[in-house]
Amino acid sequence: MNYKKVDHIPVIWREPKQDIQGVVIWLTGFSGNKEKMIPYLETMADNGLLAFSFDPHEHGERLLMDHDELRGRIKGNLRRYFWPILAITSEEMSRIIDWISETFPSKAPIMVGGISMGGDISVVSAGLDKRISKVAASIATPDWLRPGSWEPQGEADTYAWHCYHRCNPLSNLHRYQHLPSIRFFCGAEDGQVPPDGAERFVDVLRQGSYKHTPERLDVVKLNGVSHEFVPRMLEASIQFFLEQE
Repeated sequence: MNYKKVDHIPVIWREPKQDIQGVVIWLTGFSGNKEKMIPYLETMADNGLLAFSFDPHEHGERLLMDHDELRGRIKGNLRRYFWPILAITSEEMSRIIDWISETFPSKAPIMVGGISMGGDISVVSAGLDKRISKVAASIATPDWLRPGSWEPQGEADTYAWHCYHRCNPLSNLHRYQHLPSIRFFCGAEDGQVPPDGAERFVDVLRQGSYKHTPERLDVVKLNGVSHEFVPRMLEASIQFFLEQE
Protein backbone atom coordinates (compact mmCIF):
# COMPACT_ATOMS: atom_id res chain seq x y z
CA MET A 1 0.00 0.00 0.00
CA ASN A 2 1.36 3.41 -0.99
CA TYR A 3 1.27 6.43 1.34
CA LYS A 4 1.71 10.19 1.02
CA LYS A 5 0.59 13.36 2.73
CA VAL A 6 -1.12 15.69 0.29
CA ASP A 7 -0.60 18.99 2.07
CA HIS A 8 -1.76 17.93 5.55
CA ILE A 9 -4.04 15.09 4.41
CA PRO A 10 -2.78 11.48 4.74
CA VAL A 11 -3.56 9.46 1.61
CA ILE A 12 -3.10 5.77 0.74
CA TRP A 13 -3.62 4.03 -2.57
CA ARG A 14 -3.34 0.80 -4.48
CA GLU A 15 -2.49 0.66 -8.18
CA PRO A 16 -3.92 -2.04 -10.46
CA LYS A 17 -1.58 -4.38 -12.29
CA GLN A 18 -3.52 -3.97 -15.53
CA ASP A 19 -4.65 -0.87 -17.42
CA ILE A 20 -6.53 1.62 -15.28
CA GLN A 21 -10.27 1.32 -15.80
CA GLY A 22 -11.13 4.14 -13.47
CA VAL A 23 -9.93 6.21 -10.51
CA VAL A 24 -11.83 5.77 -7.24
CA ILE A 25 -11.59 7.65 -3.95
CA TRP A 26 -13.22 5.52 -1.25
CA LEU A 27 -13.87 6.83 2.26
CA THR A 28 -14.48 5.30 5.65
CA GLY A 29 -17.52 5.54 7.87
CA PHE A 30 -17.61 7.58 11.06
CA SER A 31 -14.76 6.91 13.54
CA GLY A 32 -12.91 4.75 11.00
CA ASN A 33 -9.72 5.53 9.11
CA LYS A 34 -8.08 5.01 5.77
CA GLU A 35 -6.33 1.82 6.91
CA LYS A 36 -9.68 0.12 7.45
CA MET A 37 -10.35 0.70 3.75
CA ILE A 38 -7.29 -1.28 2.61
CA PRO A 39 -9.19 -4.53 1.88
CA TYR A 40 -11.65 -2.58 -0.27
CA LEU A 41 -8.89 -0.73 -2.10
CA GLU A 42 -7.14 -4.02 -2.82
CA THR A 43 -10.32 -5.54 -4.23
CA MET A 44 -10.89 -2.49 -6.39
CA ALA A 45 -7.32 -2.59 -7.68
CA ASP A 46 -7.76 -6.27 -8.52
CA ASN A 47 -10.64 -5.13 -10.73
CA GLY A 48 -8.58 -2.55 -12.60
CA LEU A 49 -9.35 0.51 -10.49
CA LEU A 50 -6.74 2.93 -9.19
CA ALA A 51 -8.09 3.14 -5.65
CA PHE A 52 -7.42 5.81 -3.01
CA SER A 53 -8.53 6.62 0.50
CA PHE A 54 -7.69 9.42 2.91
CA ASP A 55 -8.39 10.26 6.52
CA PRO A 56 -11.41 12.55 6.82
CA HIS A 57 -11.25 15.62 9.01
CA GLU A 58 -10.75 14.61 12.69
CA HIS A 59 -10.24 10.94 11.76
CA GLY A 60 -7.27 8.59 11.60
CA GLU A 61 -3.99 10.49 11.72
CA ARG A 62 -6.02 13.69 11.96
CA LEU A 63 -7.65 12.89 15.29
CA LEU A 64 -7.76 15.91 17.57
CA MET A 65 -8.65 13.92 20.69
CA ASP A 66 -8.94 10.39 22.01
CA HIS A 67 -10.98 8.12 19.72
CA ASP A 68 -13.57 7.40 22.41
CA GLU A 69 -13.84 11.11 23.18
CA LEU A 70 -14.50 11.82 19.49
CA ARG A 71 -17.27 9.22 19.38
CA GLY A 72 -18.84 10.56 22.55
CA ARG A 73 -18.75 14.17 21.38
CA ILE A 74 -20.24 13.41 17.95
CA LYS A 75 -22.91 11.06 19.25
CA GLY A 76 -23.80 13.65 21.88
CA ASN A 77 -24.61 16.26 19.23
CA LEU A 78 -24.51 15.09 15.62
CA ARG A 79 -25.60 18.31 14.03
CA ARG A 80 -23.13 20.54 15.86
CA TYR A 81 -20.04 18.36 15.51
CA PHE A 82 -20.72 15.97 12.60
CA TRP A 83 -21.92 18.44 9.99
CA PRO A 84 -18.58 20.33 9.99
CA ILE A 85 -16.70 17.06 9.44
CA LEU A 86 -18.88 16.33 6.41
CA ALA A 87 -18.44 19.82 4.98
CA ILE A 88 -14.71 20.20 5.56
CA THR A 89 -13.85 16.75 4.19
CA SER A 90 -16.10 17.23 1.16
CA GLU A 91 -14.37 20.48 0.32
CA GLU A 92 -10.98 18.78 0.68
CA MET A 93 -11.88 16.24 -1.99
CA SER A 94 -10.92 18.62 -4.80
CA ARG A 95 -7.45 19.00 -3.32
CA ILE A 96 -7.00 15.23 -3.46
CA ILE A 97 -8.32 15.09 -7.03
CA ASP A 98 -5.90 17.86 -8.04
CA TRP A 99 -3.00 15.83 -6.68
CA ILE A 100 -4.19 12.60 -8.29
CA SER A 101 -4.59 14.32 -11.66
CA GLU A 102 -1.08 15.73 -11.47
CA THR A 103 0.56 12.54 -10.20
CA PHE A 104 -1.36 9.92 -12.19
CA PRO A 105 -2.32 11.59 -15.49
CA SER A 106 -5.03 9.48 -17.03
CA LYS A 107 -8.17 9.80 -19.11
CA ALA A 108 -9.91 7.33 -16.81
CA PRO A 109 -13.03 8.68 -15.08
CA ILE A 110 -12.78 9.97 -11.52
CA MET A 111 -15.29 8.40 -9.16
CA VAL A 112 -15.96 8.53 -5.44
CA GLY A 113 -17.74 6.46 -2.86
CA GLY A 114 -17.76 5.29 0.68
CA ILE A 115 -19.51 3.84 3.67
CA SER A 116 -22.04 5.82 5.73
CA MET A 117 -20.18 9.06 6.52
CA GLY A 118 -17.88 8.36 3.57
CA GLY A 119 -20.92 8.02 1.33
CA ASP A 120 -22.38 11.27 2.66
CA ILE A 121 -19.10 13.04 1.86
CA SER A 122 -18.97 11.51 -1.61
CA VAL A 123 -22.42 12.80 -2.55
CA VAL A 124 -21.51 16.32 -1.40
CA SER A 125 -18.18 16.17 -3.25
CA ALA A 126 -19.86 15.32 -6.55
CA GLY A 127 -21.85 18.53 -6.26
CA LEU A 128 -18.74 20.58 -5.55
CA ASP A 129 -16.36 19.12 -8.15
CA LYS A 130 -17.55 18.56 -11.71
CA ARG A 131 -14.67 16.19 -12.43
CA ILE A 132 -16.44 13.49 -10.40
CA SER A 133 -18.46 11.36 -12.81
CA LYS A 134 -19.88 8.70 -10.46
CA VAL A 135 -20.81 8.26 -6.82
CA ALA A 136 -21.45 4.96 -5.03
CA ALA A 137 -22.83 5.83 -1.60
CA SER A 138 -23.57 2.98 0.81
CA ILE A 139 -25.83 3.40 3.88
CA ALA A 140 -25.57 7.14 3.32
CA THR A 141 -27.97 10.06 2.97
CA PRO A 142 -28.12 13.34 1.04
CA ASP A 143 -30.37 14.79 3.75
CA TRP A 144 -28.30 15.77 6.78
CA LEU A 145 -31.44 16.38 8.84
CA ARG A 146 -32.16 12.62 8.77
CA PRO A 147 -35.88 12.78 9.53
CA GLY A 148 -37.19 9.53 10.99
CA SER A 149 -33.82 8.38 12.36
CA TRP A 150 -33.90 6.69 15.76
CA GLU A 151 -30.61 8.42 16.56
CA PRO A 152 -30.81 11.74 18.45
CA GLN A 153 -29.64 14.46 16.05
CA GLY A 154 -28.78 17.22 18.51
CA GLU A 155 -28.82 20.97 17.87
CA ALA A 156 -26.60 22.82 15.43
CA ASP A 157 -24.76 26.00 16.31
CA THR A 158 -24.27 28.87 13.85
CA TYR A 159 -21.11 27.41 12.33
CA ALA A 160 -22.72 24.00 11.82
CA TRP A 161 -25.69 25.65 10.10
CA HIS A 162 -23.27 27.44 7.77
CA CYS A 163 -21.80 24.03 6.90
CA TYR A 164 -25.28 22.64 6.32
CA HIS A 165 -26.43 25.47 4.06
CA ARG A 166 -23.17 25.33 2.11
CA CYS A 167 -23.03 21.59 1.53
CA ASN A 168 -26.22 19.65 2.33
CA PRO A 169 -27.08 17.97 -1.01
CA LEU A 170 -30.87 18.06 -0.69
CA SER A 171 -30.85 21.83 -0.26
CA ASN A 172 -28.17 22.41 -2.94
CA LEU A 173 -29.74 20.62 -5.89
CA HIS A 174 -28.41 23.23 -8.32
CA ARG A 175 -24.91 21.84 -7.76
CA TYR A 176 -25.79 18.63 -9.64
CA GLN A 177 -26.63 20.16 -13.02
CA HIS A 178 -23.53 18.53 -14.53
CA LEU A 179 -25.38 15.21 -14.00
CA PRO A 180 -22.94 12.93 -12.15
CA SER A 181 -24.19 9.36 -11.96
CA ILE A 182 -25.19 8.64 -8.35
CA ARG A 183 -26.19 5.29 -6.91
CA PHE A 184 -27.21 4.73 -3.31
CA PHE A 185 -26.98 1.29 -1.70
CA CYS A 186 -29.23 1.36 1.35
CA GLY A 187 -30.36 -1.07 3.98
CA ALA A 188 -34.12 -1.40 3.62
CA GLU A 189 -34.36 -1.69 7.42
CA ASP A 190 -31.89 1.08 8.21
CA GLY A 191 -33.44 3.10 11.03
CA GLN A 192 -30.28 5.08 11.75
CA VAL A 193 -29.86 6.54 8.26
CA PRO A 194 -33.28 6.02 6.65
CA PRO A 195 -33.18 5.35 2.89
CA ASP A 196 -36.04 7.76 2.22
CA GLY A 197 -33.52 10.62 2.20
CA ALA A 198 -31.86 9.12 -0.87
CA GLU A 199 -35.24 8.43 -2.45
CA ARG A 200 -36.44 12.02 -1.98
CA PHE A 201 -33.16 13.36 -3.39
CA VAL A 202 -33.42 11.14 -6.47
CA ASP A 203 -37.11 11.92 -7.01
CA VAL A 204 -36.67 15.68 -6.96
CA LEU A 205 -33.58 15.61 -9.22
CA ARG A 206 -35.43 13.41 -11.72
CA GLN A 207 -38.10 16.08 -11.91
CA GLY A 208 -35.46 18.74 -12.48
CA SER A 209 -31.99 18.62 -14.03
CA TYR A 210 -32.04 14.83 -14.51
CA LYS A 211 -35.46 14.68 -16.21
CA HIS A 212 -33.92 13.58 -19.50
CA THR A 213 -31.42 11.19 -17.89
CA PRO A 214 -33.25 9.61 -14.92
CA GLU A 215 -31.22 6.42 -15.30
CA ARG A 216 -28.18 8.26 -13.92
CA LEU A 217 -29.76 8.17 -10.46
CA ASP A 218 -30.76 5.10 -8.50
CA VAL A 219 -31.52 3.88 -4.99
CA VAL A 220 -30.92 0.19 -4.36
CA LYS A 221 -32.49 -1.07 -1.14
CA LEU A 222 -31.31 -4.38 0.27
CA ASN A 223 -33.96 -6.30 2.16
CA GLY A 224 -33.02 -7.55 5.61
CA VAL A 225 -30.15 -5.07 5.92
CA SER A 226 -30.01 -2.34 8.56
CA HIS A 227 -27.19 0.19 9.00
CA GLU A 228 -24.39 -2.14 7.92
CA PHE A 229 -22.03 -2.37 4.98
CA VAL A 230 -22.47 -5.84 3.52
CA PRO A 231 -20.39 -7.57 0.82
CA ARG A 232 -23.13 -7.12 -1.77
CA MET A 233 -22.70 -3.36 -1.48
CA LEU A 234 -18.99 -3.52 -2.29
CA GLU A 235 -19.59 -5.86 -5.22
CA ALA A 236 -22.34 -3.64 -6.60
CA SER A 237 -20.21 -0.50 -6.15
CA ILE A 238 -17.31 -1.99 -8.10
CA GLN A 239 -19.64 -3.18 -10.85
CA PHE A 240 -21.13 0.32 -11.02
CA PHE A 241 -17.67 1.90 -11.23
CA LEU A 242 -16.75 -0.39 -14.13
CA GLU A 243 -19.92 0.21 -16.14
CA GLN A 244 -19.31 2.08 -19.39
CA GLU A 245 -21.25 5.28 -19.88
